[in-house]
Amino acid sequence: MNVIARPRMSLAEFLAWEQEQPERYEFDGSRPVAMNGGTLDHARVIDRITDALKSRVSAEYEVLGVPLKVATQPARIRYPDVVVLPHGQTGSLRIVEPIVVIEVLSPSTRKADLEEKPTEYATVPSILAYAILPVSGDTTTKPVALRRSSNWVVEPIGESLDLPEIGVVVPMDAVYG
Repeated sequence: MNVIARPRMSLAEFLAWEQEQPERYEFDGSRPVAMNGGTLDHARVIDRITDALKSRVSAEYEVLGVPLKVATQPARIRYPDVVVLPHGQTGSLRIVEPIVVIEVLSPSTRKADLEEKPTEYATVPSILAYAILPVSGDTTTKPVALRRSSNWVVEPIGESLDLPEIGVVVPMDAVYG
């Protein structure tokens, strides 16, 4: 099978190009990267963590489990699975000040979620927590939270996902039960 290499483009060129595409693409800093469709288990974990967060956050926050862009450095675009942001952001194609970002691992995004995205999300000053959750059938990956103080620190998630940044504790039973 032949694969057509996409030409290098700037972030501005990517954003204009992406608006014309029927599929979603992330941007790796120079080229579009097609987003694969998820599995039913992947979608269930996203829905459950989104619902659990929505029922626990205060009115000052909004929880979104829909694909919206987050710009990271250096000049990259990501589509997190779940985002918590201050209530009241409007009219943007990108989330401007995400506070919590959650990714649900899938085989196609595993390397990026574990190795690339933590470094990229650490460049966004508003992000205070980044959690990585496995799909429900993945027993090889344990849920982890990465938090910023002066650096990102990996913390295993035990019985609950603790997000003191937004005053929320989510029992893992609410996500996987």
